[in-house]
Amino acid sequence: MTYKTHDEFKKKLSGNFIEIMDVTLRDGEQTQGISFNAREKLHIAKALLHQLNLDRIEVASARISEGEQTAVRNIAEWASSENYLPRVEVLGFVDHKKSVDWISEAGGCVLNLLAKGSENHCHRQLKKTLQEHVEDICRTIDYAHEKGLVVNLYLEDWSNGYADSPRYVYDLVSALKKMDIKHFMLPDTLGVMSPDEVYESLFDMTQRFSWATFDFHPHNDYGLGTANALSAVKAGVRSVHCTVNCLGERAGNASLAEVSVVLKDKLGVKLSIRESNLAPVSELVEVFSGKRIASNTPITGEDVFTQTSGIHADGDKKGGLYENPIYPERFGRVRSYALGKMSGKASLANNLEQLGLELSEENFQKVLKRVVELGDRKETISVTDLPFIITDVLENDVYNRISLLHFTLSTGWPLLSIASICLEIDGEQFLATGEGNGGYDAFMIAVGKILKEKGLACPDLVDYEIRIPKGGHTDALTEATITWESLGKRYKTIGVDSDQVVAAVRATIKMLNLNINGAMPNAQSTQNLRIISN
Repeated sequence: MTYKTHDEFKKKLSGNFIEIMDVTLRDGEQTQGISFNAREKLHIAKALLHQLNLDRIEVASARISEGEQTAVRNIAEWASSENYLPRVEVLGFVDHKKSVDWISEAGGCVLNLLAKGSENHCHRQLKKTLQEHVEDICRTIDYAHEKGLVVNLYLEDWSNGYADSPRYVYDLVSALKKMDIKHFMLPDTLGVMSPDEVYESLFDMTQRFSWATFDFHPHNDYGLGTANALSAVKAGVRSVHCTVNCLGERAGNASLAEVSVVLKDKLGVKLSIRESNLAPVSELVEVFSGKRIASNTPITGEDVFTQTSGIHADGDKKGGLYENPIYPERFGRVRSYALGKMSGKASLANNLEQLGLELSEENFQKVLKRVVELGDRKETISVTDLPFIITDVLENDVYNRISLLHFTLSTGWPLLSIASICLEIDGEQFLATGEGNGGYDAFMIAVGKILKEKGLACPDLVDYEIRIPKGGHTDALTEATITWESLGKRYKTIGVDSDQVVAAVRATIKMLNLNINGAMPNAQSTQNLRIISN
C-alpha cells in the first residue's frame, strides 16, 4: 500500500502511540572511550525513566562483568521500587541458561535475545543451519520463560540479511511464531539503509507478519538515522530505538532528541517523552560520557536557539517572523541573539533588554560599531561581555566596581598553590591569600574570603572550559569560558590571556562585576541598570 502525499501518511498515523526505547546504557557504551560505572548507569537510568518518561530502556549486555551485573542489580532494585522494572531490558545471548541466569540473578525481568538475522552470520559465524539456530533460540526462550522473563528478539544484521537473503529472514520469523516473543527487533546493524529501503523492507515485514510487533534499531553511519526512523514508523513499526546524544559504535545510533521531535511534529504521533527534560538529560550524559555534543546539535545544542543574523533578530522583534515549531520554550530553554559582525540593531537591542540596560541612540550606535568590529576580528562575544564593551566605548566605569589591583601566585609540585590578591571594591582595597589545588583554586579561595568579609555572595561555578587555537604555540592566547549559576539561572563569562590561570581570573573578575551590579542575564536581579548618557 502506498500513499500519494505526506498528508496521507500523517493522517493515517495521527494519534497513534509510538514507543521509544533508549539504548544509551548498552549500545551507547560501544562508543569509543565510553564505559559507565554502576553509579553513573543508575543516575542515567533514573533520568531516562523518571525525567524523560521513556517507554523502555536497555541497560546492559549479560555476562560482561561483575561490575555490569552490579549496575543492572542497582537499576532493577530502584526500578522495582518505582514500578519501572518492566521497562528495564537487558541484552542476552543464545546460550541456553547462561544469559538468562545472569539477568535473573541481577533482578531483571526482560531479555532481549540476540539472534542471527542474516544467513551470512548464521552460516559463517555460528557455522550452523537455520534449523539448528532456531532450535537453540527456542531452547533459550523456553528456559527464559521458565525463569519468568519476558522475551524480545533481536535479528542481528537484519538489514543485510533482508537484502541478501530475505527467505532466510522470513523462515526465521515464521519458525518463531509460537514462541511468545513480545517484540521482534530489526536492526540496521551497520547503518547501510536509506529511507526508501527502510520503508520498503519494513512495510513488507509488517504486512507479511501482521501478528508480530516490530521494533526498528537504526544506526547513523550515513547520517540517516533520524530519517530512517521516520520511514520505519511510516511503514508500520511502532517502536524505535535511540540513544542520548547519538552515542553508539562508529557514527552512533539515531538521536533520541531528534527522533522524538521529528516523529511528533512530522507524523503527529503520540509519545510519552517529556520534551522539556531533553536538554538536562543530554547534559547529564555529556558529563558521564565525557563526550561533548556540538554546539549546533539539533534540539539540545548550546547554540541552536541563538539567532545570529540581524535580520532574523529584527523579524523576531516585529512579530516572530523567523520562528519555527522547534521553539526554545518547548524544551525549557530560551532564545538568545548572538553578537558579532552580522549583528544588527535588533540583535543588540534584544541583548541590552535582556540585561536591563538602556542606551541613548548615539551611544547605542557606538556600541554597535564596536561589536561589529570585534566580530570582524573573529572575537568571541557573549551577552555578558556587553557591559564591558559599553564601558570601553563610553569610557564609563560604572560597571567596574570591582578591580584586581595585583595578583601573585606561587605554585609547585607536589606543593599546594598560594595566591595573594588585592581587590578594590567601590574604592576600598581588600587583601587576602588563598591556598588551593592549583593556581585558580587558590585565587578563588582568596576571592571567597574577601567576598565574605564584604558580605557578598559568589555564584556557583558549574563548568570551566579552556580553549587554545589549533596549531597554536606555547605562548598562544588561551580562552577561558566559565559557566556560573545564580538563583537557578546560568550565564557565562570569558577571559582571554596567554596564561591559562590569568584567562580564568579575567573571566572571574567579569563575573564579580556582573554579580555586584545585578546585571546577570536571566537572573532575578535586585536592580536594573540604565546607562543614558550623551
